[in-house]
Amino acid sequence: MTTVIELERVTKSYPGVTALHEVDLTVGHGELIAIVGPSGSGKSTMLNLIGTLDRPTSGTVRIDGHDVASLSDRQLSALRARRIGFVFQSFHLAPGRDARTNVADGLLYTGLARRERERRAENALVRVGLGDRLGHRPHQLSGGERQRVAVARAVAGDPAVLLADEPTGNLDSASGAGVVELLRELNAAGTTVLVITHDHEIAGSLPRQVPMLDGRVV
Repeated sequence: MTTVIELERVTKSYPGVTALHEVDLTVGHGELIAIVGPSGSGKSTMLNLIGTLDRPTSGTVRIDGHDVASLSDRQLSALRARRIGFVFQSFHLAPGRDARTNVADGLLYTGLARRERERRAENALVRVGLGDRLGHRPHQLSGGERQRVAVARAVAGDPAVLLADEPTGNLDSASGAGVVELLRELNAAGTTVLVITHDHEIAGSLPRQVPMLDGRVV
């Protein structure tokens, strides 16, 4: 199994606080993992480092074979655009734009032509079960459907890694279960998926758990 994510002795400090303490983590291609722990355990800091949204204070972060420390900001942006998909608790959809456009806009930084972005957006929406909602705006969709649009936007570029930060946090239990099942399906099709959650029931349903407490993997 090839390694997609590798953290070696990674520490992240801010003035007055160390959010991560010498964390080691290896994630292989095609894994489905829960990073689980209470608020303040370092889960979001870990997500930001894996997603190249932040750089470690010390240690090494490698994503899809790239040492993050060796990349310029422009190269990091390109890596994010092409290799990493993000799904957040709040859906971050543009209210005045329909589902197809919201997903296509997520591909703006890939350099693809508009028609190709729209084609990929439609394919991604069909893939998450929203082929009949392409022209619907966020206010015309349920919470579960909006999160599916957000997932479609994250996977439209066929990323190597999908990072889902509390993806069920704003959903009722039935909609949340549907989103977790969707993440399972995407993983079964070959996407490496990391779910950041404080929900031990969701974490326990996934093949591998990485428990965190006080900035450490325990």
